[in-house]
Amino acid sequence: MHIDKYERYWMVAAALMLGAFFAALLASSVVFGVHLPDPAGRVNPEKLSETAFATPGLRDMGDNHYEAHIVAQMWLYNTGEVVDGVPTIRVPQGATVTFNVTSKDVTHGFYVEYHNVNMMIIPGLISRGTATFNEPGTYRIVCHEYCGNGHQNMTAQIIVEPSA
Repeated sequence: MHIDKYERYWMVAAALMLGAFFAALLASSVVFGVHLPDPAGRVNPEKLSETAFATPGLRDMGDNHYEAHIVAQMWLYNTGEVVDGVPTIRVPQGATVTFNVTSKDVTHGFYVEYHNVNMMIIPGLISRGTATFNEPGTYRIVCHEYCGNGHQNMTAQIIVEPSA
């Protein structure tokens, strides 16, 4: 069987690229410790009333650390507080917030604007992410996974109040 020299070059180039991608994947997981996030826990979406998600909201853990329990459902985030029709979380400037989020119905997204919190919210799993809010202002939480006809309206907000 005859293989043209240019075809052979392309086959070698493709094999080298696959090898490079595999080496990068191996290096990122073994050397740099990059891995997929594990769920923080599991919960039965039909029995949320028997868990910490029965009363969504912000909990003060002391030393300017907070935990937010949030339930995502079509087409809103239940944060325990609503301001001007928008689900809201209020924290002081410099607060560190750990978000514990689960879904009641379908897969949702959870992205906190200008912060390193970007999670997929899957029914039955608890997703956890932490952010520190050093600048006062209002930061939006948006759903980035299509969850139905009202998806574009699924937002919440974090109000960071200036320290006195």
